[in-house]
Amino acid sequence: MRASIAAEAAGVPSVSVVCEGFVKQAAATGRGHGFDGLPLAVLPGHVDAQSSEVMLANVRDVAVGQVIAGLTELVAVGDGEADEPSALDVAASGSIDEIYRTFLAHGWSDGLPFIPPTRQRVDDFIAVTAHDPWKRLGIAPSSGRDVTIWSIAVNAVMAGCEPAHLPVLISAAQILLDPSYGSEHSGNTTGADALMIVSGPSSTDLGFNHGQGALRDGHHANTTVGRWLRLFLRNVFGFTSDEHDKATFGNSARVVLAEDMDALAEIGWEPLAADFGFDRSGDVLTMARFNSGAIIGSVFGSTPDEVVPYLADGLARISGWDLTHVYGLGHEQFRPLLVLSPILARMFANAGWSKDDVRMALFEHARIPAWRFEKLIGEWTNLTAGRRTLTELASSGHVPAVFAESDDPNRMVPIVTDPSKFAIAVAGDPTRTNAYVLSNDGPHGDWAAHSIDRSNSQDLVCGIF
Repeated sequence: MRASIAAEAAGVPSVSVVCEGFVKQAAATGRGHGFDGLPLAVLPGHVDAQSSEVMLANVRDVAVGQVIAGLTELVAVGDGEADEPSALDVAASGSIDEIYRTFLAHGWSDGLPFIPPTRQRVDDFIAVTAHDPWKRLGIAPSSGRDVTIWSIAVNAVMAGCEPAHLPVLISAAQILLDPSYGSEHSGNTTGADALMIVSGPSSTDLGFNHGQGALRDGHHANTTVGRWLRLFLRNVFGFTSDEHDKATFGNSARVVLAEDMDALAEIGWEPLAADFGFDRSGDVLTMARFNSGAIIGSVFGSTPDEVVPYLADGLARISGWDLTHVYGLGHEQFRPLLVLSPILARMFANAGWSKDDVRMALFEHARIPAWRFEKLIGEWTNLTAGRRTLTELASSGHVPAVFAESDDPNRMVPIVTDPSKFAIAVAGDPTRTNAYVLSNDGPHGDWAAHSIDRSNSQDLVCGIF
């Protein structure tokens, strides 16, 4: 699709060839870049599971005719707004059960019980922070729908959020609208899901849990704000199987991860948001999309040198096909997340280690054999054009020289291009020696951060002249 988008932007007609399972995702990608309704030629099945003979026959017998039609025939493009209620329409009425079933039938709910978003509830939710309900923050790139304070609040009421959470939700919406985040990829086939990470005063002021049970549902702020994100993606961004969620296997909605700001202050470490230009006092929401995750349990050792190899092993273990974001689908965009419990972070700090020291050590230890790296981005996944070796990629400047220090296929190579690519957060039970690792999805929901403004809005304040 991106080749077609570049061609169309230059005034050159195009047709994108896609497998049948990618049609809606292709449409969302085009829409997200301002080209809704680009012509497609659809191949049956999936080319990764076909012989060359079958694939070529499908191209000849199916795709060629669609390519010709796409280049020579006018295509009617709909406006994408048919049969959708407007903001103040009464979309459902009746008993709680009737409203629940109406929302289920229309795909407006995640299937869990919800609080009906009545006009009064939504008005009251917004009134606390005095935002203009009809302020438009932007247009959802994957659906073309308006992103407004009102639409944010409707889904917040449904999720059970508190009005005090609205500034966090607005920050999340602004990240979703940030082109560098790439929200139009939220439904990509490998099913990565977004994680919201709160740093700064909001971490404690708004009731987020940053201690025991971090990343588990059951704490109101973490759970409801995390649920809001999935509902908002569904109802505003089209994150449904009928529109552009094409995940082969999905994950449950991720609850919010809040950093332990007291622990960070005690050991003198900066919060995660500092990696994105914010200082320690900043009230910040950071987001990225992640694939697989794993617990690193019962970490044993009293010095950094004893502990780092186990943490690095965990990071290496959860890094698979997504290494194509080192080179392939992305370029130097693979940034896995390590969440340290406070006791582990304190052990590093007591030894005089900064976060950068931890990253340097992880860079040296979180490595896999070169042959495995090459298979993960090439032979096993077919995601790197030409299936070039790491030495070939290094010689052409596509990956750093550290990936080609020899031609030995068993040499150990890093899983990231630079130590700074390791993201580190501190949260969890302060008395347990556990850590958690998450493998991120590169440009399919790239790292992004936005300040949280909890001051009362001036949207509706009238000036007197």
